[in-house]
Amino acid sequence: MYDEKDLIYSPLQQKYSADGKTVEVFIYRLPDSGWTLEIVDQYDNSTVYDGEFATDQEAFDLFLEEVESEGIEAMIGPAPGL
Repeated sequence: MYDEKDLIYSPLQQKYSADGKTVEVFIYRLPDSGWTLEIVDQYDNSTVYDGEFATDQEAFDLFLEEVESEGIEAMIGPAPGL
């Protein structure tokens, strides 16, 4: 059984800024599994994408495509208390 200390983090993981907004891009996996893509905004809202990715680059490319098509604002949830 694996736990959080077994997570493998991608070197593509980073803070990403566009249009004056910043989100954190987390790409990680457990041993023997695919990559997971998670986006965390400045309010600590987390979006974890469904399914697994074959490579960390595939996960990051999807993130970039979504920023290009929808804008970074679409990845930012409500402020606390709203």
